[in-house]
Amino acid sequence: MKYTPLSKDLYRRNRAKFAAKMAKNSVAIFNANDILPTNADGTMKFRQNNDLFYLCGIDQEETVLLLAPDCPNPAWREVLFLRETNEHIAIWEGHKYTKEEAEAASGISSIQWLSAFELIFNSVVNLSERIYLNTNEHLRAGVVVETRDARFIKACKEKYPLHSYERSAPLMHALRAMKEAEEIQQLQIACDITEKGFRRVLGMVKPGVTEYEIEAEFIHEFIKNRSKGFAYEPIIASGSSACVLHYIENNKACKDGELLLLDVAAEYGNYNADMTRTIPVNGRFTQRQRQVYDAVLRVKNEASSLLRPGITIQDYHKEVGSIMQAELLGLGLLDQTDIKNQDPNWPAYKKYFMHGTSHHLGLDVHDVGTMHYPIAAGMVFTVEPGIYIPEEGFAVRLENNIVVQEQGYLDLMRNIPIEAEEIEELMNR
Repeated sequence: MKYTPLSKDLYRRNRAKFAAKMAKNSVAIFNANDILPTNADGTMKFRQNNDLFYLCGIDQEETVLLLAPDCPNPAWREVLFLRETNEHIAIWEGHKYTKEEAEAASGISSIQWLSAFELIFNSVVNLSERIYLNTNEHLRAGVVVETRDARFIKACKEKYPLHSYERSAPLMHALRAMKEAEEIQQLQIACDITEKGFRRVLGMVKPGVTEYEIEAEFIHEFIKNRSKGFAYEPIIASGSSACVLHYIENNKACKDGELLLLDVAAEYGNYNADMTRTIPVNGRFTQRQRQVYDAVLRVKNEASSLLRPGITIQDYHKEVGSIMQAELLGLGLLDQTDIKNQDPNWPAYKKYFMHGTSHHLGLDVHDVGTMHYPIAAGMVFTVEPGIYIPEEGFAVRLENNIVVQEQGYLDLMRNIPIEAEEIEELMNR
């Protein structure tokens, strides 16, 4: 791995928090993600299941974690199952965790090869009343392939039909929404690597450069700084392409007078940054571009202050909508007639700002969390307002990542240039 792993103490605490939420006499199972095929004998790059990673820190395929905190056999209360390596695997695929390395990384003393799973699991299940099973319950998930979790759920219920079954996902969502100090540090590193990429790009953007050349500059800087790469598919959108929310072709030449929207960030240690900046291709904003830019920046700054303990995401988005409405009136994009005749279910401001302002951030870019309960200190969110004006051929979106605190917030991207004057200065050095 390129990154520096976190301490096993974090994973011990995370497991203790999950165990405290389990019903008595229960067992929970967490599976690694599959390695997915491409074509012929090709495979995609492995990405660990985030719930498993959160609980043990093991970043390797074919890993299974068993938690049974009330098991009468102490050796079976926490068991980590690993793929057993051999000389052939070492030659073709490289080094895999030894039992000693896995214990040092996870803090779990009972490490077994995967071949022992069925026997131990059967013994633990027969001493348990409930089985916690994990699956992807993200509100925006669209799972169309059968996952390792899904196959395990099917097999488990067939073999043990008389047990009670529980969902791990609601417990994991509540736990992962609240970030530990070590997690925030990983996010800070991801943001700092993102900053390096952005500053590199500011020095090379000019009329005629292509979007894919800019993408290449980012990935160079990210990998150079021990990131595995992009936290998500990057959006490098010049001119009117920025009005397409998920534009990822990144294949056009940037033209003089255009704005360039950059929604691109690094991951570090499986934790993800999420940055958006909008810059002038020629290094200078026009008067109109600057008006819109400043409006979006004001919304971002006010929205950041609204993300406070006690408010819900729904109420927060309504407050941000009111701020955006005022800015759009000031820009002449809306008038009072638009406001008077608006549909309450789709306010007038949605014509130019059609997406949400914030989402949880962490091991997933759109991280799991509590979307219908009050925000609490320790949660990490993006703040990303935007104004999209297809009729004028440009858009502005700005995005930072913040940690909600009891008083105020910590901006993890506080060092990444965002003020228009600083952007222009850096681009014209």
